[in-house]
Amino acid sequence: MRQLLRKQWVQAGLAAGVVALAVGLWLFQPWRLFTSSTIDEALPMPPAPPVASAPTSTGTTAAVPEPTTTTAPKPTTVELASGAFVTQEHKTTGTAKVLRLADGNRVLRLEGLATSDGPDLHVWLTDATAGGEWGKYDDGRYVKLGALKATHGNQNYAIPAKAELDGLRSVVIWCDRFNVAFGSAPLSL
Repeated sequence: MRQLLRKQWVQAGLAAGVVALAVGLWLFQPWRLFTSSTIDEALPMPPAPPVASAPTSTGTTAAVPEPTTTTAPKPTTVELASGAFVTQEHKTTGTAKVLRLADGNRVLRLEGLATSDGPDLHVWLTDATAGGEWGKYDDGRYVKLGALKATHGNQNYAIPAKAELDGLRSVVIWCDRFNVAFGSAPLSL
């Protein structure tokens, strides 16, 4: 009877250990310490204006006045704010820029980003100052721009048209699973 009881305890302990290991691997994803990804997105360009079609011939010749053309200044992309990333919980470097495109849309562009991989990483604009205590970014106002596309390179994130940028002071690479900032960059919006 004692040997049977001992075997059951051993089996239960092994089963609990396997479950704990599986949960720990899923939660912490330690292999991400050794993985990275790279992306190189071009600066977003607004769609080209429609091209006027040539007039079609109807067989009759009528004098059609030549249209007059005026050269309007070409709309350009405007940088609204920029800042260099500072390391917080994980080493992070690069530059963040908030841009207004020629069509009026706004984007956050990360250039030369280099950070660690991690589970559930996202890009946020926040009202917290960059740097300092790494858990503060979800305490105030923030705008979620999406999942981090890659740990390295140049990437663009559309800023929703309804997003109010006044008072937002930083961009943060945020780990939603553990509520920590990998890195942040100051912005003056």
